[in-house]
Amino acid sequence: MTETAPGDGPAGPSADTPFEAPGAVLAVDSGGSGLRAVVAVAGVARTAPVTSAEPVRTGPSGIDPGHLLDQLLPMADGLLRAAGATGLRAVAIGATGMATLGDALRAELPAALAKELGVRRLALAADAVTAYAGALGHRPGAVVAAGTGMIAVGTDLTAWHRADGWGHLLGDCGGGSWIGRAGLEAAMRAFDGRRGGSPALLARAEEMFGPAGDLPGKLYPRTDRPAVLASFAPQVAACAPLDEVAAGILRAAATHIAEAAAAVSPASGPCEVALTGGLFKMGEPLLAPVRAELARLLPHAREIPAEGDPLHGAVRIASDLAAGGTTLPHDGRMLYIRTEKDS
Repeated sequence: MTETAPGDGPAGPSADTPFEAPGAVLAVDSGGSGLRAVVAVAGVARTAPVTSAEPVRTGPSGIDPGHLLDQLLPMADGLLRAAGATGLRAVAIGATGMATLGDALRAELPAALAKELGVRRLALAADAVTAYAGALGHRPGAVVAAGTGMIAVGTDLTAWHRADGWGHLLGDCGGGSWIGRAGLEAAMRAFDGRRGGSPALLARAEEMFGPAGDLPGKLYPRTDRPAVLASFAPQVAACAPLDEVAAGILRAAATHIAEAAAAVSPASGPCEVALTGGLFKMGEPLLAPVRAELARLLPHAREIPAEGDPLHGAVRIASDLAAGGTTLPHDGRMLYIRTEKDS
């Protein structure tokens, strides 16, 4: 099934509209559910995005470039035909783990994409950077991307700064798995009769997972524990209006989220903050305390709606490359740029 990226219009210009093929770009978002890719012209999607059947593998050497290419090249071929384009001016790929697991991609993709697609302008970005570009474009500020995990990235347009995103064992504080784990802890406290427990959360936990005493045996062997924990976060939000323990968990999550945003925001000058990701679909039980904490910690910043998602950010970065370059900061890990001048 295909879908349209937010901010890109229903499907961009008609595929029958003549245009100069070298102006076409390929934008890619690689995450835990797979690859999403779209062909765009002049910053506007010319096709609806297509999605791969599986996520790109990660092995001992990091993100697997061969597996990414095996999935991406057929998608690119189909998108080019759908767009009526014969070539690409630039490619931008945003990927989860690019900053720490992307060495093989940086080493192998420039030559491979030049050979297979004839493209010599390539951007490889952390998914937090494409989330930033999609949400704020080229303006200074900070973006908090929160779903199962939580990461904040910010820039004054001279360098990137990140906070958290360290996974559910070392961080992701305030993210979905963090909220879900705190909610289940409060449920188990109520089950034991300890102080700080929540009978409301205990009831919700047993509805979802069965008897509370069996929960450790069901949870600990799972390899997808972060996602399972995060699945309970909406139950915490549902209980929060009438349950002080649940409301307290969301207030604590809001503090973590705002502290991460403050850690990466420019210290002075104009600053915008955008919130993006599925966690914020929980609505006012979380958004209200987040906004209150942002106002307290970042009085000089303005919280705004995200303009688009990470795929839209990849479109923006690729379109900038096609036009000559991007004003977002380059570095070896967060936003790696390779152009024909480097070849």
